[in-house]
Amino acid sequence: MAGMDASIPGLGTLVNTVAVAAGALLGMGAGHRFSERTRTIVTDCLGLVTLLMAALSAMSVTSPALAADVGASAPVLIVLGSLVLGGVVGSALRIEDRLEGLAGTVRDAVAARLRRRRTATGSAATTTAPRARTTGMTAAGATAAQPVDRATPPVADDTAVDTADDTDDGTAAEARERFIEGWLTATLLFCVGPLTILGSINDGLGRGIDQLAVKSALDFFASIAFASTFGVGVLASAVSVLVVQGGLTLVGMLLGAVMPESQIMALTATGGLLLVGIAFRLLDVKHIRVGDLLPALVVAPLLTAAVAAFH
Repeated sequence: MAGMDASIPGLGTLVNTVAVAAGALLGMGAGHRFSERTRTIVTDCLGLVTLLMAALSAMSVTSPALAADVGASAPVLIVLGSLVLGGVVGSALRIEDRLEGLAGTVRDAVAARLRRRRTATGSAATTTAPRARTTGMTAAGATAAQPVDRATPPVADDTAVDTADDTDDGTAAEARERFIEGWLTATLLFCVGPLTILGSINDGLGRGIDQLAVKSALDFFASIAFASTFGVGVLASAVSVLVVQGGLTLVGMLLGAVMPESQIMALTATGGLLLVGIAFRLLDVKHIRVGDLLPALVVAPLLTAAVAAFH
């Protein structure tokens, strides 16, 4: 039987989804056993592999198809122009800041909602406590003022029942809060980032799943760490990965159907240099604003088409 073809569009997204789900399950069971040092060395390894992938992608600048359309000396200039123009547009639009702001806004909104729920739960508990003390004082006063009729059965105090109900409600609310926060945090981490966009589009273009494979490894270890704290909410984020990256893969498939090979090569080479920026961030070499460079992926095929028209 033939092996599974790594160029099948959507395969990278499926691998990523399974990695998140598997990591979440492992984290829910034994995530606390992984030390910070272990997680750091794994991240360093992934950063080095990302550098290797970046080099392989950047080599597309030497593609014969690209050279045939724009000339032998133009490909490097096209990549340079794409990065510069894309960076200018991205920095003017503050894309990376907006992505981070979006993530922060959503997280702050959820955190505020959770705080309101905690406040409401605390207020309910505070209201119940004085009622319980008042009931106890009334019973004590009645005992002191009147003789106790031993034939009269004791009246059941429902304070304990109310307290138990409040405890159950509080536990359910806390579990719900942990689920929401875990799902939201993991979704933002796994679905908002340059590697998500680059990897999914390349997957759709049929360029292979190498980039999403590295992302899957990153997400696997990250989901272990998050699931050890937030629980099943991180597992639910696997659905978010499937939907978001599946949509981006579909975009890549549509682009691949209409773009000539030379434009795809220019996009791939430009994306390879963006991967260098991601690798530098993983290795803590330099925090390059890769998000601001994302428009370069749009500029590269357009610039290639413009140069080819005059070649």
